[in-house]
Amino acid sequence: MIERRILPVARLRLGEVPAVALFGPRQAGKTTLALTLGEQLGALYLDLESERDRAKLAEPELYLADHLGKLVILDEIHRAPGLFPVLRGLIDRARREGVENGLYLLLGSASLDLLKQSGETLAGRVSYLELDPFDVIEVGVETSERDRLWLRGGFPDSFLASSDARSLRWRLDFIRSYLERDISQFGRRIAAETLRRFWTMLAHRQGGVLNVAELARNLGVDVKTAGSYIDLLVDLLLVRRLPSWQANVGKRLVKSPKVYVRDSGLVHALLVLGDMEVLLSHPVVGASWEGFVVEQLLAVAPEGTQGFYYRTSGGAEIDLLLSFPDGRSWAIEVKRSLAPRPQKGFHSACADLAPERRFVVYPGDDSYPIGDDIQVVSLPQLARMLVDHQAL
Repeated sequence: MIERRILPVARLRLGEVPAVALFGPRQAGKTTLALTLGEQLGALYLDLESERDRAKLAEPELYLADHLGKLVILDEIHRAPGLFPVLRGLIDRARREGVENGLYLLLGSASLDLLKQSGETLAGRVSYLELDPFDVIEVGVETSERDRLWLRGGFPDSFLASSDARSLRWRLDFIRSYLERDISQFGRRIAAETLRRFWTMLAHRQGGVLNVAELARNLGVDVKTAGSYIDLLVDLLLVRRLPSWQANVGKRLVKSPKVYVRDSGLVHALLVLGDMEVLLSHPVVGASWEGFVVEQLLAVAPEGTQGFYYRTSGGAEIDLLLSFPDGRSWAIEVKRSLAPRPQKGFHSACADLAPERRFVVYPGDDSYPIGDDIQVVSLPQLARMLVDHQAL
């Protein structure tokens, strides 16, 4: 097993609050992590996709009251939003009996916004954690491991497959399962082939500025429908809208978000790029590398960090601007070159925003400075800096 960085964090949170909601895309490893915690803490596990476990909760207050004071893990909690008021009552009852924390671990495959909407009755009683697929710190900093992570993506079954071919087959099955089964669980009736085409269009436009009207026109649907498809994939944690940084710099700014398929392995599966040789010769290679770096850095950044991009009509651009909770920021340019040189637009953008630190991330292993206080670094080096909270 690959040890997940979030495991000790989740255990610590359970000692601080009555409930912890762990959310992330399907197959990212939430259940495995929860069962590991459950073994350590002697928990009861209930899978809300299991008919047998759902039957146990036919009278949820009675059943869960029998286990009050013991950690209960509720998997796929978004399937039973009606449980949240029940959990609130049980948490308040446990507090009156002197049991304050570590009562419930809630697992969900929807976005934080959806979970918060469903669980608003638990306000003040729940802490939220996001589990992403494997990141570059978890899998190891060796170039071969980083490249495998880029090619296959971070979903455990894909990354750990015995061959690239088996990994690709798993990702294709994963996509098919989402399209044919999982999306309907969120109340959306969308033809699987239509959504597949839309998802593939996004993969071809990886890292591009979002133009919903163009996507709608190419798909043959109206703009509102295309927008709802984007919203759905964002809610399922499969697509990221990276917002533009809005600042009063006296220049015309690009305001539309950039859009990324979050897992690089899914980008490659949607485009049927099964091995590194095929990937490196495909036109999407640069955009795929950029999306991979952006997603990896956002996954390991300190809690509360926000990610943006910055672009003006005059060509000033920052691929990723990390804004930390204390107000400081880092500017990051992503290059798929072993001799990276930041473009003029990066220098202009840094002059506009004056970030505290400036980096160029490249696929090499060494770190060295170049002009204007810019540091060239590898992805694992910058990820480790963020994990170690050197930003704060």
